[in-house]
Amino acid sequence: MKITSPHFQKNASKAVSDPLLREALGLIETNFAGNRKEAIARLPEFDDLRDHAKSLKDHVIINLDLYLERFETEVKKSGGTVHWCSSAEEARNTILKLCKEKRARTVTKAKSMVTEEIDLNHFLSSNNIEPIETDLGEYIIQLANEAPGHIVAPAVHKTKAQIAELFYKHHKDLDPDRSLNDPADIVAEGRAVMRQRYLDADVGITGANFLVAETGSAVIVTNEGNADLSLSLPKTHIVVTGIEKVIPTVEDGLTMLRLLARSATGQEFSTYTTVVTGPKREGELDGPSAFHVVLVDNGRTDLVGTEFQDILRCIRCGACLNHCPVFGAIGGQAYGWVYSGPMGAVLTPALTDLQTAHHLPFASSFCGRCEEVCPMHIPLPKMMRHWREKAFKERINLTRERMIVRCWAFITLHPKIYRLISNLAASFFLTISKKSGWLPSLPLSRGWTYGRDLPAPEEQAFHTLWRSSRRTHENQQVHK
Repeated sequence: MKITSPHFQKNASKAVSDPLLREALGLIETNFAGNRKEAIARLPEFDDLRDHAKSLKDHVIINLDLYLERFETEVKKSGGTVHWCSSAEEARNTILKLCKEKRARTVTKAKSMVTEEIDLNHFLSSNNIEPIETDLGEYIIQLANEAPGHIVAPAVHKTKAQIAELFYKHHKDLDPDRSLNDPADIVAEGRAVMRQRYLDADVGITGANFLVAETGSAVIVTNEGNADLSLSLPKTHIVVTGIEKVIPTVEDGLTMLRLLARSATGQEFSTYTTVVTGPKREGELDGPSAFHVVLVDNGRTDLVGTEFQDILRCIRCGACLNHCPVFGAIGGQAYGWVYSGPMGAVLTPALTDLQTAHHLPFASSFCGRCEEVCPMHIPLPKMMRHWREKAFKERINLTRERMIVRCWAFITLHPKIYRLISNLAASFFLTISKKSGWLPSLPLSRGWTYGRDLPAPEEQAFHTLWRSSRRTHENQQVHK
């Protein structure tokens, strides 16, 4: 996948100007965020579960090697194989080798952000193996040849009309006069097209939401059941996932699952939660004959012990995206890679490099909603601030940005100058916004006001109000 993160500003400007994208993104807060709020209200112990899950993952990260080794031991006991891959290239080549050993021509895939991360689809296609996405959202963006627009709902940036147009274009063997006006018709057509693909596939590839060290199991969560068909019908099942997904026990997995669906889509539990432990046993009628787990590092161990270690707690629920005002305005594709929103602003520079993704940590208002809703208590604003500091120290950001930061630092270190400038600015902005109470544009700040108006400042600055309040209090004390 071509990374376009260096062009984030251009991508964002284009996204803000796209009325269809804004229409599609408007459903995120109504559906995902609203449903999450209702689901959490029905679970009084939700915050206690968050605290427990955070402590659990912190413990696992510190002892990552021990739990991964235990996981591998249990996978071998059940008849499976674990493959350790330090880079995206190594992971791609390992998967290709497994597919060639089975003489695979087609591969069915359940939704997996790690396979997007390692750009698996294009790699398999270039080696004459056809990958077929079976998650409806992933299938839609595969037809559109696009990156995911969201880590939970990959096609959230597409309207119903755009999806119907894609189906008309690619499903040419179907009646061209058929109706695709109803979402149910679109889902039914996707299901019908996919049916034979499951039966024909030589290999099935899935991700994993969690890896259980205690049993060597992969826990896979979906709402469509496509992962179950992808892992059970082909003769070979390959799990591709990041090393940070390991947890100690099955009981720990249940704790995580109680947080995951509620935070992601507002469900109590996802429709399908599948626990896979090795290939099929003797006497079992279905399931794969071979079971492989490809563990991908790709920069994750480099984060352990650093100020970015907390991002390894992420369970990919997407709650931070659903509540982020920046993501809600521009969508996921503007971020230019697999991971978007606040978690992407932290993870992308770590897994690619800061030079490539230095714009992303600046794509935040620091309102704190992402940290507030994160089920794993990940301090996303704090880590974005660390990336900003690194970009400044390494002189990666633009000269103009650096000059603005230096000027701002000088002003804030000199209170008299700060008060003079802030009072003059407030008076100016109050004058130009007197009628409406809003600022439609600001000098040198077109990026802030291109897609929004800003409220006018208060008539008195905080310091003025504070001094006035203090004098009043002192006078009251004197009279007493």
